[in-house]
Amino acid sequence: MIAAILIPLLIQDSAPPRPALDDVRTAGRVIGLEFTDEELELMVRDVGRALSGFERLRAPHIDNSVVPATTFSPLLPGIGLRTWTPPETTITFERSALRPADLEDLAFADIPALAALVRAREVTCVELAELFLGRLERYDPELHFVIAYTRERALAQAAALDRELDEGVYRGILHGIPWGAKDLLAVAGTPTTWGAKPFEDQVLELDAAVVQKLDAAGAVLVAKLSLGALAMGDVWFGARTNNPWDVERGSSGSSAGPASATAAGCVPFAIGSETLGSIVSPSTECGNSSLRPTFGRVSRHGAMALSWTMDKLGPLCRSAQDAAIVFAAIQGPDGRDPTVYDLPFEWTPDADVTGWTIGVPKGAFEGERSKRAARVLEELEALGVGIVEVELPEYPVRAMLIVLHAEAAAAFDELTRSGHDDLLVRQGSGAWPNRFRVARLIPAVEYIRAQRLRTQLMLDMDRALAEVDVLVHPSFAAGVLTITNLTGHPTFVAPAGFTEEGRPWSISFTGHLFDEGRLVSLAHAWQRSTGYQDRHPTLAFGRSETTSGGSGGR
Repeated sequence: MIAAILIPLLIQDSAPPRPALDDVRTAGRVIGLEFTDEELELMVRDVGRALSGFERLRAPHIDNSVVPATTFSPLLPGIGLRTWTPPETTITFERSALRPADLEDLAFADIPALAALVRAREVTCVELAELFLGRLERYDPELHFVIAYTRERALAQAAALDRELDEGVYRGILHGIPWGAKDLLAVAGTPTTWGAKPFEDQVLELDAAVVQKLDAAGAVLVAKLSLGALAMGDVWFGARTNNPWDVERGSSGSSAGPASATAAGCVPFAIGSETLGSIVSPSTECGNSSLRPTFGRVSRHGAMALSWTMDKLGPLCRSAQDAAIVFAAIQGPDGRDPTVYDLPFEWTPDADVTGWTIGVPKGAFEGERSKRAARVLEELEALGVGIVEVELPEYPVRAMLIVLHAEAAAAFDELTRSGHDDLLVRQGSGAWPNRFRVARLIPAVEYIRAQRLRTQLMLDMDRALAEVDVLVHPSFAAGVLTITNLTGHPTFVAPAGFTEEGRPWSISFTGHLFDEGRLVSLAHAWQRSTGYQDRHPTLAFGRSETTSGGSGGR
């Protein structure tokens, strides 16, 4: 433990010198411990040996893709599955298959509408790819959401999918539907920059598991989209990604490009990631309907690792229905991410939610957000649900985030030790370079203690949710975001209108572990009755007006 504190004090290329007694004393004080001189004398020799061992551990290169020999599972002994099985039904989507006079009218169409046109051969896969590539190119100079276009790949893929249709082959509802990938997902032959200057020229010659699954489903990748450097914020090495509702504001992050591009009608959907808010936060700012799945639902093979026990991949879309469609294509094991479970995902767009019990976290609907939040509860009650207050477990969850910080520092240890962290755009106290350095001072004992507290939190959270079907809450209220990222619970975030300043505002639906089907079924029923998801920015830049289905109105 003390040796871990001494590492940043004694790092050098040659074998480290034996630390002095005062070095060990100072290291102990950094972590709040005091030792007698006799204890320090005994410690000095062993600390020196440990430092030499650490040097040997650092010698081999470890790729970011290599996972630790320990795995995290949200399903602990004593936590059972509480997943919902909808009544057996055939899901159909009734949509017009008439080609519009102007293909630009399809910019904000949902996936079933685009799919109906493709299947009816009213619009070709190549035309859709060209449409969304053109919109990305048109709006990127203001919004800065593209890191790399995949035009050649996209058009070749779209042409092949059109030929399959000529031959009577239809892969399903995503056949020919364009999409964008957060640029922490590897795509062979294309830069995978992680949004960070030190990796600007990095090319990983593999396709991430979600890319492979979407390829197989017939979706067409049109661009690698921006993320805040190393998955924090909305500032990457090229620019700040901006918000299509107000270009003077950032999109938030770190799934910045996926949120901004989807909200701007420049891709029908995108895949992002979340470790601590990176899907929920930009979706709130940009007005997306997005699903952060249960930890262990989607393979992270080929995705940048930030925290092996907290990273999750999920879709950013325009509706719960679209999120369910995309999630069905990407979820499930691929044999390369040991944390992924093989469990069914079932949902229905016609769920009868009458009698469902909705939990509201104690204190979550208080304060300035109460009026807007109360309206959402009234809308849900109109669907026939019952609402009860839930008291969530109280833990020092902010302090427990040393789990994230220690794992992130380990994932980018070589970046820190090389000094190339100085190339990252953000260098403040809250930015990654400083956090990586500070994380070197986290004692191993405290990291393990935080993980043990995490186990208790997971068990207590399971008990807290035992009597409810879904938890509903403002997205950043009552510490739910931090708690559920530690426990692994799934959350669906959706637009719920606008603030007094005209900014999108969101509500979140949090479900039981691996119960995404019930989550999106409830969210879809609510969206169908309210229509918040149909509003989109005009892209006039400056302060955008709100439009719904192409007509004015808020």
